[in-house]
Amino acid sequence: MTSGFTQFITKKGRAPLAWAALLATGLLLTGCKDVPSSTGGGSSGSAAPAPGDGRAVSPLDNPAGTKPGLAAITSAADKSSARALIGKVATKGRGPKTGYSRDQFGYAWMDSAPGGVPFAHNGCDSRNDLLKRDGEQVRFRGGSNCVVVSMTLHDPYTGRTIVWTKAHAAKVQIDHVMPLSYDWQMGAAHWSKDKREDIANDPLNLIPVDGPTNGAKSDSGPASWLPPDPRIRCSYAVRVAQVSLKYGLPVTAPDKEAMLKQCAG
Repeated sequence: MTSGFTQFITKKGRAPLAWAALLATGLLLTGCKDVPSSTGGGSSGSAAPAPGDGRAVSPLDNPAGTKPGLAAITSAADKSSARALIGKVATKGRGPKTGYSRDQFGYAWMDSAPGGVPFAHNGCDSRNDLLKRDGEQVRFRGGSNCVVVSMTLHDPYTGRTIVWTKAHAAKVQIDHVMPLSYDWQMGAAHWSKDKREDIANDPLNLIPVDGPTNGAKSDSGPASWLPPDPRIRCSYAVRVAQVSLKYGLPVTAPDKEAMLKQCAG
């Protein structure tokens, strides 16, 4: 943060005392705390607007998951509504992972989820549907209105902007808000294959985010992992609750406690 000032002195000689005092005061006041940092091994873009700016929609106003982004929940009234929603979520212990595989939830990003989830059977796979939903300045492969080849994404988890191209696809990954192996352990092991395919492709449970951050989350519940940007954590907890309630899928008691905490006060 002080390199510019050092260069000024080096090139110009001793800085005027008034300017030096003013600059030093500014450095002391601002510090480096507001400079965005990358997470999970590095992000791929510049600082983004605060969640809720631009196209992002609050999960309280997006119960179907068809609108873009995950805007922050900030007002006392909305936080009260968020806690009431989370309060409806059932709890139970996490079961064994025995028998789990990704294939138990259908092949990745299928367009044929059978239960009528939004965007299914529209001729475009789930991943591209989500990139189109949340991306800005979206460009498609020539001759296609489905395959996204570049876009800008305001990542809700890190608060950063990612400039993405298909050539570097892993920079953006689609997060299952309630991870599939978590779902399996919390009851999906006993579901029909159709219901598992629905939750795996339901836009309510899917958010495009920074790839390394998604990798760091793995199959963690909210007690073990929360988005790095604290401004979005209440919204994230609400989205977990929405998926849980839609599919009758409980969370662990520590996860529910962590979810409620994010929307306190």
